[in-house]
Amino acid sequence: MKVAAFPATGEHLDALTALAAEAVAEQADARGGWVWSRREVRPEPVSESLRAALEDPDQAVWVGMIDGTPVGYAAVAVETLQSGDRLGRVTDLYVTAGARDVGVGEELIGEVLQWCEQLGCVGVDSLALPGNRETKNFFETFGFTARLLVLHRRLAAGAEPPPKSPPRPL
Repeated sequence: MKVAAFPATGEHLDALTALAAEAVAEQADARGGWVWSRREVRPEPVSESLRAALEDPDQAVWVGMIDGTPVGYAAVAVETLQSGDRLGRVTDLYVTAGARDVGVGEELIGEVLQWCEQLGCVGVDSLALPGNRETKNFFETFGFTARLLVLHRRLAAGAEPPPKSPPRPL
């Protein structure tokens, strides 16, 4: 099995768009996922947003493959802080469930970190939804640490699904 990450091109747009939709569908119902899926995810139409990222020198996109088949992707954008320093921001990182734990995510984040270093970034930020321990642990293996917690309170009934009740004891 050959695992690799390559810079994405326009030829990958259909696969990247499908992977982005899969990523959102997987996380939208998780704790924090309702707002995340309406605020932090890639803007619609996703294919156009990805195409713009491919053409922007302050963004980069990679496709993760197993034996030449796209199974994941990563995207990063560089933003300039008020101090003038540059910060990398992982906007997308996803590997389809059946292709995890074989090194695709590692290849992708390795490319992200290398690209950000080459652009002189002082750091790299990424997100993990609360309770998504696998994602948090993944990033921690690459030296990421929490630097900010965002707290949210729902105000409008029906604006998001109510919190799931814990199962009742039998």
